[in-house]
Amino acid sequence: MTLTVFTFDWLPEFPRGFVRDLRVRWILEELGRPYRVDTFPAHPKSQRHHDMQPFAQVPVVQDDDLTLFESGAILMHLGEGTALLPVTKRAEVTQWLFAALNTVELSVMHWVNMVLAERVPEFFGPAPAVEVVAHARQEMEAKLEALQDAIADKAWLAGNFSIADIAMVEVLRVVEAEDALRGFPILVAYVDRATSRPAFQKAMADHMQHWHAADTAQAAATTA
Repeated sequence: MTLTVFTFDWLPEFPRGFVRDLRVRWILEELGRPYRVDTFPAHPKSQRHHDMQPFAQVPVVQDDDLTLFESGAILMHLGEGTALLPVTKRAEVTQWLFAALNTVELSVMHWVNMVLAERVPEFFGPAPAVEVVAHARQEMEAKLEALQDAIADKAWLAGNFSIADIAMVEVLRVVEAEDALRGFPILVAYVDRATSRPAFQKAMADHMQHWHAADTAQAAATTA
């Protein structure tokens, strides 16, 4: 049975390229596993979406009889039994996966959401005080400095490329997009290494094509 990846039917420009279905597309391309895409309306949230994902977020996957949400859990499920989650490195890879999602992403998104509130308050609410944003950035940069030290002498987090690298690079791409990674050259090189992989390139192309097709469909519906 072909696995199904669920994402939103349409989103505005600013989150495109960073919606978390990309993490799932990336691992599936790394594994050479075929998949199809289904969608939920971004607004209003549908009952079907809530039934499959109680918080009405994406991604969600259906893999045979299993419906699964949370990108970290999906990465672990799909990576199980493959070179992306090897038995001999399972604990170490899992450790770094959790570090990506619980430590680094938490601090990154704390800062990024404040930046986005300044830029798109209709989505992210009123912007906080300048000193609050500066403190959040300082906290994020402390995590980035520690991460840079930890990977200074290696190409990937746990030996060979793994699901932990998919998660960590996806978090760091957000920082890079906000032009806040330049002070961390080792992390810039790490992101470049990962995003040069053919699987990432294909996943990103398909991810963006989804939004372009959604724009076309929305335009056609508007003029019909």
